[in-house]
Amino acid sequence: MVTEVTVVPHLKEALSEGHPWVYRDQVTSKVSPKTGEWVKVRCGGWKGYGLWDDRSPIAVRIFSRTQVPDRGWLRQQVEQAWELREPIRRCQTNAYRWLYGEGDGLPGITVDLYDRFAVLQTYTEGFKTLKDDLIKILPTVANLEGILWRSQSSETAEKVQLLWGQMPPKNLLVREHNLKFEVDLTIGQKTGLFLDHRENRQYVESISTDRSVLNCFAYTGAFSLYALRGGARKVISIDIGKGLAEAMNRNIELNQLNPDRHQFITQDCFVALNHFQARQTKFDLIILDPPSFAKTKQNRFAAIRAYTKLNATAIRLLNPNGLLVSASCTSQISPEAFKAMLSQACDQADRRGQIIYEAAHAVDHPIPIGFMEGRYLKFVVLKISPYV
Repeated sequence: MVTEVTVVPHLKEALSEGHPWVYRDQVTSKVSPKTGEWVKVRCGGWKGYGLWDDRSPIAVRIFSRTQVPDRGWLRQQVEQAWELREPIRRCQTNAYRWLYGEGDGLPGITVDLYDRFAVLQTYTEGFKTLKDDLIKILPTVANLEGILWRSQSSETAEKVQLLWGQMPPKNLLVREHNLKFEVDLTIGQKTGLFLDHRENRQYVESISTDRSVLNCFAYTGAFSLYALRGGARKVISIDIGKGLAEAMNRNIELNQLNPDRHQFITQDCFVALNHFQARQTKFDLIILDPPSFAKTKQNRFAAIRAYTKLNATAIRLLNPNGLLVSASCTSQISPEAFKAMLSQACDQADRRGQIIYEAAHAVDHPIPIGFMEGRYLKFVVLKISPYV
């Protein structure tokens, strides 16, 4: 017997349009399901089935409108997601997001594929209901050697656990648009490769020919590798993290790129930009892909100020008709607010900015049309020139 919960009437429109979340203060019925229990959500004439979570502010994540999901239903979702990514696999790429939570109808669950190893991350305690079935299904759809789990829940320590098969080698080699990258699936931020920027990196390659390039917040230098392959005259990568220069050098060697055209500076990016400004050092192309400055709505205005200062400083370092590549990974700042920030940064730097390219998520990060919260990534390329 599935427990039925009712929610506030004004939620009906959002649920009907496909929004998958019900917050705790939107539940009106006096019931106490257990975490991981399937519940039927009622909102007037609308109904759907979701997983209950009694610890998260999101009380229910909606999975289906028609049934309590079973193994057959789950397999169908996984297979549909696999088919959607077929164009990626045809592009000499074996590292991408296989399951994108709400985007693939499996809210609170993501699976990243790195060659023959899958990395599962969960954002709800209720996932335990689906865990065993998902582990059995994934290896039957893709040719896997191992499944790892990174849990974001409060009950599980933040370390990688082996769920199925064998552990990957420490320095696993993957391909992205026929570039080789070393990744470590057991440690590190995003395994050393931010999959959501894959197509954006390829665009940077197309605009790098004969340019001097500055890549800030470079991490292991994925944008820099694409710029080098694209024929950049010189690339400087900056990041404060220890060991990142060595990782970047290994990737340069793996791809037989010229190390003489690259320099890695281990330093805080804000400090480095100020030093370049003091020395009047100029670049043709600057890449800004900072970490999220806003984890919550309360941090949004402070984040916009930080983004504005960062971008204005970078704009001043560009040669006439230089290119600014600016990105943001926080869902707390909308695409419109991000572009408004870039306009303010141009104004502060007394430069004219023209959008020549804009992108968000690629096919492995699909966004439900009724769930715009899922669109977190902003990527804008500006041509910067003096006012005339």
